[in-house]
Amino acid sequence: MFSSDNKKPKQSKIMETSTQQNIIAKGTKIVGDIASQGPFRIDGTVEGNVKTSGKIVVGKSGFIKGTLQGENADFEGKFSGKLILSGTLSLKSTANIEGEVHITKLAVEPGATFNATCSMKGTVKSLSNEPVKAQSATQRPERPA
Repeated sequence: MFSSDNKKPKQSKIMETSTQQNIIAKGTKIVGDIASQGPFRIDGTVEGNVKTSGKIVVGKSGFIKGTLQGENADFEGKFSGKLILSGTLSLKSTANIEGEVHITKLAVEPGATFNATCSMKGTVKSLSNEPVKAQSATQRPERPA
């Protein structure tokens, strides 16, 4: 009877730890690669590669130099390097982004600095101007009068 009750809280604790936010505090500098399944809040400095399936939030004092891979990211701080997101990149007015960016969606507040080559990979919508192309191909060039 008691053993079944003890197992349930342990399972919920496991689920809680996988969704807890990883925090790199202001004044902390990490040199090296970081991999995680959970979300990140970075207020310190990271020099290296960061890879997570969660959301990344970079505070005003945060700085990442290297490669960042994740789903969504909110920037108030600085980034220099290669940024690869499967979702949305949101830049607040204090954000400063330099390098190479591969994203699906981009949201930029006025005042943000975005000096990067950017490729946006979204769903490709088929254009319905096929008949227009067919008509222009069948038209004869005008003859001079």
